[in-house]
Amino acid sequence: MNPSRVSWGDVLGLKCLHYLPAVCLVFLQFGCTSVPTFEQRVHTADRLAAAHGWRSFQVPANEFQLVAYASPALASADHLTIYIEGDGLAWQRRDKVSDDPTPVEPVALGMALNQGQGPAVYLARPCQYSQSDNAACRPSTWTRGRFSVQVVEAMNQAVERLKARYRARTLTLVGYSGGGAIALLIAARRDDVAKVVTVAGTLDHRAWTDLHHFTPLHDSLNPVDAWQQLERIPQLHLVGGADANMSLPIAQSYIRRFPAGRVPLLKVVPGFDHSCCWVRDWPSIYAADALGAGAD
Repeated sequence: MNPSRVSWGDVLGLKCLHYLPAVCLVFLQFGCTSVPTFEQRVHTADRLAAAHGWRSFQVPANEFQLVAYASPALASADHLTIYIEGDGLAWQRRDKVSDDPTPVEPVALGMALNQGQGPAVYLARPCQYSQSDNAACRPSTWTRGRFSVQVVEAMNQAVERLKARYRARTLTLVGYSGGGAIALLIAARRDDVAKVVTVAGTLDHRAWTDLHHFTPLHDSLNPVDAWQQLERIPQLHLVGGADANMSLPIAQSYIRRFPAGRVPLLKVVPGFDHSCCWVRDWPSIYAADALGAGAD
């Protein structure tokens, strides 16, 4: 990404008006132009999770220690939904890469907590919430290599460990923003994914960088290149009608790769942008779009 072309709103991937309530408390204290510290961002996620009785735990995955959240009451699930977080705070300001990609607004966590029915867990991306525990963490991990082979393989191993932990037979992967790319790249490697759902997802990062004149993600895999492995998997891609970041043309660039009769479902949600209002309306979206096991 070219920092000279990134506005403050692009850096955070959201606007103050669209923060989750717990995040708003942090920004009221420090101001909308202040970035919460790593500790504050972790505390925000912990508070959101604790309000629903969820707790964090670590998932070893190759050289990373990934952070997950789930209800302690969840012991097993024949079908498990795994929510994958977005890119987080990749850039601290217009001209500086962030020292830590922990999200300011954990949108995927909010969606997982608001699913309402069926067993679900949340999985953060490498170096989010626990960078100090990961010797492999470096800025390239959350910038040009955010979808690298190293990252995708670690995320896939974490998914395998979560599946084993909860004795699941099949999975639904739900990815927000860059987590959508991760969800698709994981699904392309597996035979137990019943459905992939992306929300404001990075379905074709070349189309995204071209559209915004960002520096290409040279070290990253691209979901659009895995369409042949993905055409067998039911997919739903949700795009905000007002999303200027991951806009409809980016999703369409991915969809066009698929042959007639195997085209994934693409749904535009009017009025939604990149961050608003997926968490708020997730219970109704989840119910209306039948996001359970094997639903088409």
